Amino acid sequence: MAPAKKGKATANSVDSTRSKSSITDSSGVKFPACIRSVPPSSVAITIHAKPGSKLSSITDFSDEAVGVQIDAPAKDGEANAALLDYISSVLGVKRRQVSIGSGSKSRNKVVIIEDITLQNVFGAINKALKSS
Repeated sequence: MAPAKKGKATANSVDSTRSKSSITDSSGVKFPACIRSVPPSSVAITIHAKPGSKLSSITDFSDEAVGVQIDAPAKDGEANAALLDYISSVLGVKRRQVSIGSGSKSRNKVVIIEDITLQNVFGAINKALKSS
């Protein structure tokens, strides 16, 4: 019998250590990995943007990313501006508190929200998801 391939065992062990299904905050509450705290008082959200939709809404919420439909075309930064406006309205924060940390030319983005807690972000996204 042939010995097991080393490449497969190594790849599986790397994948299992890399996949984080949730993040636990200081109070012991678990949150999806797509929402994480950025010291001192900000939160980063991984977003999968879907520009060109008829309506802005949150479509899904998983460990990888929050799916967000945007009612603006992906041209000249219109979808990014609409995304930031929509996220600020969902979270109930001022527009100047929301910015794109990375992925400004990609569908996969990291949005940074200043002066907010993980609990507030998680609750607002769940509420918006259930209402759509």
